Amino acid sequence: MTAKDRARLAAERLKALYPAVSELEHTNAFQMLVATILSAQTTDRSVNSVTPALFARYPDAAALAHANPAEVEAMIKPTGFFHVKAKTIIAASAALIEHFHGEVPPRIEDLVTLPGVGRKTANVVLGVAFGIPGFAVDTHVKRLTRRLHLTKSADPVKIEAEVTKMLPPEEWTGFSLRLILHGRRICLARAPRCPECVLNDFCPSSTVRARGGRRPLTATAASVRLGHGRSPVRKRPGRRPGTGH
Repeated sequence: MTAKDRARLAAERLKALYPAVSELEHTNAFQMLVATILSAQTTDRSVNSVTPALFARYPDAAALAHANPAEVEAMIKPTGFFHVKAKTIIAASAALIEHFHGEVPPRIEDLVTLPGVGRKTANVVLGVAFGIPGFAVDTHVKRLTRRLHLTKSADPVKIEAEVTKMLPPEEWTGFSLRLILHGRRICLARAPRCPECVLNDFCPSSTVRARGGRRPLTATAASVRLGHGRSPVRKRPGRRPGTGH
């Protein structure tokens, strides 16, 4: 089985198990952007514990751009690294006001110019908030793509480039989000739960992979529960504006 075959089969299997959702609670692109920045080095649950009050106090880029940093720090403290994160989301909001009329731009080239926004965050925002194909590579995606032998690289940019060549654009966002969910629930970093994995009959790293044929799969959609996901990916046909993908 080729890497492309494994990628497509993994995408098919995971699609039957997980919805294409982010577990960061949000109602618009601005909230998704801020929540994704806050999610660095912490859990989505931690972010979701602070964003309702944060967005009630600062509902848009104009409000957050003029916020008192000390007040923002106090509100987001549970997410960790709150000094840097407060500075970053205020600066990103100011950049939105200065360069994009206060709106989150739907182009990766524009998103990565914002403070605190790299390709991972940009791809999450594009895929979840705009329905524009994007393959976000976080620690879970990096681990699972290597375990599935879809890539040998540890470089997120190279992983993104390699995996997106194996799947049609309309699959990029969903596959990334589902890899993240699968990495959190089944394909754990230290002790992967291979017997419960729906990919265990073809994953090269599976500890229970049978020789000479497909082993019975033990996981079912009912056995995997989402904790607090809210927003499914919006579908938009066509390619991402301004990219060669």
